[in-house]
Amino acid sequence: MPTPSDTQEIISNLKSVLLEVNGHPYPEVACPDGVPKRASVALILRVQPRYSHWPTSSENASPTFFPDSPTKRRRSSVTSSHKLNFEDKLNAFFEQDWVKHGDPELLFIKRAARIGDKWNGHVALPGGKRDPEDADDAVTAMREAHEEVGIDLSDGNAIEVGNLPQRIVTTSWGKVPLMVLCPYIYILTSPSYPAQCLQPTEVASSHWVPLRALLLPALRTQEYADVSARLAKSELGIKRWFLQAMLSKMMFAAIHLVPSNSTHCSTIPDFILADEPSTGLMARVKDTLKGMEGGPRDKKPPLLLWGLTLGVVSDFLEHIPPHNALELWTYPTFTSWDVRFVMWAMSYRFRQQKSKEMSTSSMASSSDPGTPPIQDLRGLGSEGIGSLYNEKPGEVGIAGLGVGRGWGRTGRSKMIARGAAVNSMLEGYYPIVRKAVATALVARIGVAALLGFAAWKTFKQNRWH
Repeated sequence: MPTPSDTQEIISNLKSVLLEVNGHPYPEVACPDGVPKRASVALILRVQPRYSHWPTSSENASPTFFPDSPTKRRRSSVTSSHKLNFEDKLNAFFEQDWVKHGDPELLFIKRAARIGDKWNGHVALPGGKRDPEDADDAVTAMREAHEEVGIDLSDGNAIEVGNLPQRIVTTSWGKVPLMVLCPYIYILTSPSYPAQCLQPTEVASSHWVPLRALLLPALRTQEYADVSARLAKSELGIKRWFLQAMLSKMMFAAIHLVPSNSTHCSTIPDFILADEPSTGLMARVKDTLKGMEGGPRDKKPPLLLWGLTLGVVSDFLEHIPPHNALELWTYPTFTSWDVRFVMWAMSYRFRQQKSKEMSTSSMASSSDPGTPPIQDLRGLGSEGIGSLYNEKPGEVGIAGLGVGRGWGRTGRSKMIARGAAVNSMLEGYYPIVRKAVATALVARIGVAALLGFAAWKTFKQNRWH
């Protein structure tokens, strides 16, 4: 059970982070040549009041420190007067007693099942592709949030904080750019849960998860995914089947989500999971051994935050003390022990160098805030993300951590520099993955051939005797 001091510390840190994010907006990333698509996601925050500090009826009403026009909004690159206005609004919000003692939460959605959708059932953030009618990427985030979950993010209901690092999303291990992803942060001002209207074709459920749960090391886990199609040179069945049999699945860092409040779309086909009656003898024996505990509710998979969405959330969590999103993250690897060992051995120097670079960048920013951290980040991984302070945008794949780039400016604080540094951990890693996979497969084939030759020679000798 969380103590009041725990949540109060998170609330205090959250306020500082939101002020820092608003005061240092990240620049816009241009679309790659031939890829005009852009998409935005919304990180929607709210504060859940504690029972001992429940808001009064007057505090439940809409705050009075917002502009009169709910349609008035600003862009990320705001003027000084707008920044002062934001600071006034944020200070007034966090000065409320129920907010000071509340528990901050972040909204996630679980995608609905759709044929041909590679994100079926994945945990995500509300968002979608930018329409030609949208004035900018922030408008897209607000519109998609309203369309997908029915939450109004206008000035009368929420405070628009700012953006996180934008990134170019790629597929085929970084070879094919898909779109530019633009994350934006909002915080709802009401102490009550917002009414939601989930879009059945897009969203199966929505979940409010406390930030303290996202920061808890005990909830870190792994997600297992089949990446054989990505490693194969083509989508032909024989090559994909061969890699599936040889490599098993790939393990990615993940967070087990523990929601405090969930909303489900009851009109989707798989809302109620009902089993067909067991007819076979073995099925009946299995049901008997399982007992009554193995009901349909137990068959729903856990909510796991991983991949690209984990990367976006990690950009945000790394700003919050104890700044351990980097330490809690693990490099992707395979379940097969021999492939895992080869990857560990071949990436050892790479991981040590990355760890040294991350530490150096933080210390450099702390000692000289006017000078950007110097990093020797050579090359661009297939799902990598360029160097920290060049003019190229970040590129991330749709699997793995999928983190973006913190395209820093001089004068950033140590916190912002560290938040950017965590995003370079995967740069150059996936070329090592491909080499390790090839090495492991050659080793397996070599061992199999050697054993086959030894068996044939033994059989031949026994036959002559």
